[in-house]
Amino acid sequence: MSWTLKAIHTHAWDFWLARGSVALIAGLQLLMFNDLTVGPRWLAPGVEIALLLPLSAATAWTQANAREASADHHWDRIAWERRMIRRLALFLTALITVINFLALLALVHDLLAGSATKIGQTLLLDALNIWATNVIVFALWFWSIDHGGPATRGLVETEKCDFLYPQMTIGEPREPCTWSPGFIDYLYLSFTNATAFSPTDTLPLSGRAKLLMMSESAISLLTIALVAARAVNILA
Repeated sequence: MSWTLKAIHTHAWDFWLARGSVALIAGLQLLMFNDLTVGPRWLAPGVEIALLLPLSAATAWTQANAREASADHHWDRIAWERRMIRRLALFLTALITVINFLALLALVHDLLAGSATKIGQTLLLDALNIWATNVIVFALWFWSIDHGGPATRGLVETEKCDFLYPQMTIGEPREPCTWSPGFIDYLYLSFTNATAFSPTDTLPLSGRAKLLMMSESAISLLTIALVAARAVNILA
């Protein structure tokens, strides 16, 4: 379990980055210029923060227990807790994804309908908001699924890598996934995938990773195409 303790210590900051990312998404949703959400503007961010708070508390509790674990039954309990945390984290990520996709659909409708009540420039800014949210939420997806996710990494040895990073292929031959990427690595992966519409230096290995990258590229391409088309229309 020594590697597990090292991973907990090394990547503890990643959990704060992930929590901050969810809070940032909630802030971006509140900064929307136009009404592109279901219900009041505060509803979606409020639900996300309401789920984030107990998730953060449970994560901190489990990390503290892991540092003090000394017997097998302790680790069994921690493994169960981490699985529950991961399921809640995936639910929260899926909820944010659906909310952002619904906002994109509303944006597409307003742009195609040429809504007279909404200014073109504000719709462009909202499109950039949706694109930035898309990058962050897929970084959360990649971080949550790769190698069993941060909640089970180090305790679930049977999980396999979903992404192949360059660091895994540099140097002497080694067992796969002995180098563990952090949240910044997944954020970079999400950003490059959203801008290049294809893998750059990191390759998807599993089917779910490929589907996620394909979905992010499609959403990003649609958003950028809408922004470009609307910008041309405004400038014309």
